[in-house]
Amino acid sequence: MKRELILRIRDLYISFRTAAGTVNSIRGVNLDLYRGETIAIVGESGSGKSVTMKATMGILSSNGKVNDGVIEFYSKDNENAVTYRILEMSKREIRREISGKRIAMVFQDPMTSLNPTMSIGTQLMEGMRHHDKLSRAEAWKKAVSLLKMVEIPEPEKRMRSYPHQLSGGMRQRVNIAIALSCDPEILICDEPTTALDVTIQAKILELIQNIQKERNLSVIYITHDLGVVSKIADYVSVMYAGKIVEQGTVNEIFYDPRHPYTWGLLSSIPDVTSDQKLFTIPGSPPNLLHPVKGDAFAPRNIYAIGMDYLEEPPMFKITKTHYAATWLLDKRAPKVHMPTSLRARIDKMLREEGTAYDE
Repeated sequence: MKRELILRIRDLYISFRTAAGTVNSIRGVNLDLYRGETIAIVGESGSGKSVTMKATMGILSSNGKVNDGVIEFYSKDNENAVTYRILEMSKREIRREISGKRIAMVFQDPMTSLNPTMSIGTQLMEGMRHHDKLSRAEAWKKAVSLLKMVEIPEPEKRMRSYPHQLSGGMRQRVNIAIALSCDPEILICDEPTTALDVTIQAKILELIQNIQKERNLSVIYITHDLGVVSKIADYVSVMYAGKIVEQGTVNEIFYDPRHPYTWGLLSSIPDVTSDQKLFTIPGSPPNLLHPVKGDAFAPRNIYAIGMDYLEEPPMFKITKTHYAATWLLDKRAPKVHMPTSLRARIDKMLREEGTAYDE
């Protein structure tokens, strides 16, 4: 079946004015999302994951500026195809047509994203009454059904509850219900399980996956937890210093990574069966107040070659779905393979799963 493009981001550049100067936080991001599929965007804090998605929803902070780029959202409005060029729309148009209606976000901390002075029911009905023009009775009925869908017990009672009266897991379920209240086509999940314990995390992820299948949602996960990524993603984009440095299917990224930064991320996943010291990537990300020369990862990259310090690498094609921005993939570069410890870890995962990965 032919894949259907729903979101296209090209050459996105974003900067922020700060007291110290201008921070060039996004430096040419390209991303495609297809209907019904899941992309995970991974990387260290500050790599630009959330900023990219906030620009997609038109909710950048007031000191942020989109300097260049294209964000196109291909909507099916009552089966009619409509293209929204988000960066060309006014804030009022984005609030009316996009944010919360066709593209919705589940934020990281459910306690701070819910209004403590408003009941759960009021917050759930707000978007429906604004976007869908439902009456209070109609919105109430739909809100109760949404709470049932996200498996909150006694939904009618919880409609009158306040956020502080719910557990962390229940608050996040409410957040998911709010995000789904206007039947969006894209759901952005910004670290949706970070503030929850492990058992609740698994239930929330399973809930989102089930809802995605029922509604044919396109989902973008923003996370630094590669354990989560392996369970939920179809495709993975690895971000570093405001750029996507590697992208591919979840199997390509986990079993055949090519960028040294991706090697570092995978090597730093805790392994309870190993007694080896946990790997850490040396150094710190670059200060984006200053222009980046060459490959931004070069100062932290033990495999860096001379070209890394002179020129930014392009995206090299590995397969039709797998690309990586590293000079190590240039045919003139010396042959460098992933660390033996990571290769052994990947081979072990493949043995445990009883599968073989065909490079």
